[in-house]
Amino acid sequence: MKKSIILLIILITSVSCKHKQETKVAEKEVSISEKIAKANGFENWKNVAQINFTFNVDKDTTHFERSWSWKPKTGDVTLISGKDTISYNRKSVDSISLKADKSFINDKFWLLAPFQLVWDSGATISEPITEEAPISKTQLNKITLTYPNEGGYTPGDAYDFYFGDDFIVKEWIFRRGNAKEPTMMTSWENYQDFNGVKIALEHKKPEENWKLYFTAVEVKMN
Repeated sequence: MKKSIILLIILITSVSCKHKQETKVAEKEVSISEKIAKANGFENWKNVAQINFTFNVDKDTTHFERSWSWKPKTGDVTLISGKDTISYNRKSVDSISLKADKSFINDKFWLLAPFQLVWDSGATISEPITEEAPISKTQLNKITLTYPNEGGYTPGDAYDFYFGDDFIVKEWIFRRGNAKEPTMMTSWENYQDFNGVKIALEHKKPEENWKLYFTAVEVKMN
């Protein structure tokens, strides 16, 4: 009887240790991309029924804007730009809606780039390093997202994400065609929470009178 109790204690201890080890392995398997997405509320995205936003760019004295309504679950998209309104479904993009869809992909990428790190499974993501950020000149973590040379609207492009220890993106660099020199670099500012989805509403270029920003943002949940 005594031997049976001892064996049972050993078995329970062994199972407990194994479970703890498996838990630690599972925690280690969470990628940097997933941590960045999670820091921006990715776990709440599954409940998003509709998202509305206006994409704005101010440069010197000029202003440009276009507004979007997107239902992620159905793929329905509506664009309002000037006097034009175009509605289409992303599952059946045709020659008429192609230009609108290219604009949508661009504007959505700016809005939800932390989530694109998880969504864009065909892209490659580098191992994280720490280096001086291009705008703030502070030490930040960095990963690079690179798209394949074929397929999509922007084949071969690369994005360097600079983020803090909280996994919130602070600034980034866009490099067209994975060129060595930056094509564009901007800050990530004015984060706000929309039903658990965190969005940086403002992006500015250093030493330029240029700002890309979002207004009329609505995140509607199921």
